[in-house]
Amino acid sequence: MAISQSVSVAVKNWKNWLQHEKRVSPHTFEAYVRDVDNFLHFVSLHAGETVSISTLENLKAADFRAYLADRKFEGLSATSLARLLSSIRSLFGKLEKDKILHNPTLKTIRSPKKPQRLPRPLSEPDSKALISALDQEQDWVAARDMAVVTLLYGAGLRISEVLSLNMADIPEGDTLKVIGKGNKERLVPILPVIRQSIACYLASCPFPLTGDDPLFVGKQGRRLNARSIQLTLQRLRRALGLPETATPHALRHSFATHLLQSGGDLRTIQELLGHVSLSTTQRYTDLDTEKLLNVYREAHPKS
Repeated sequence: MAISQSVSVAVKNWKNWLQHEKRVSPHTFEAYVRDVDNFLHFVSLHAGETVSISTLENLKAADFRAYLADRKFEGLSATSLARLLSSIRSLFGKLEKDKILHNPTLKTIRSPKKPQRLPRPLSEPDSKALISALDQEQDWVAARDMAVVTLLYGAGLRISEVLSLNMADIPEGDTLKVIGKGNKERLVPILPVIRQSIACYLASCPFPLTGDDPLFVGKQGRRLNARSIQLTLQRLRRALGLPETATPHALRHSFATHLLQSGGDLRTIQELLGHVSLSTTQRYTDLDTEKLLNVYREAHPKS
């Protein structure tokens, strides 16, 4: 990939902005960086020159569409293509904000329509079975994983939000301040069982954690990564015969779905989850309707 020094510096600044100002999740960061690297490689071949700021500023709608068409030909789904476009827009938006370039053409490109996918939560019995299985294990790692899981299912946090917590964030009262996507702050209620799980974990943790230390650490004493929790749930769901969709994010979905089924208000659930748009939260009403329809189809004699 041939890019100029000015583009290289601009991309580096964009990466720092994503991590330290936007505070995107590690997964999102890796995906955006990978997408932009791929895009710049395509542009260098497509334009037949070293990619400069001027090259990017003069790209036409046909150039962006050619890139998306190329990736679609390689087999990318509409969801992946939409993310590619989001990554590119993020870079160009930052460059425009910094007055490095101005290319309004990108705003005319429509995102590919993504298929609507409903969340796939666990049932209440399956959620309880998962937590109960964790409770049977006695070491400090199991106590840590239990505390993480109770925050996912009991407070509806994203796994990235749980693992970004520091010791100073431990709530003294009944609410926890969470910094979510887009650096947006929200307060979530903390159940007694969550406080108890965190206290149990800290009492057994072999590392002296204080202040700005991460709340959840791995076996080397460094901040815990999401993969560790994913592997724990993978082991447990296979032992319990749960579906492969029983992931950390499914526990957040379960939190929202079970609240809604118990009469929770949609606006309140939106605030608890940290959704910017109510339409995102409304997917849970679609899920509830789908469940009712499935019961109807299976039970009604005329279905």
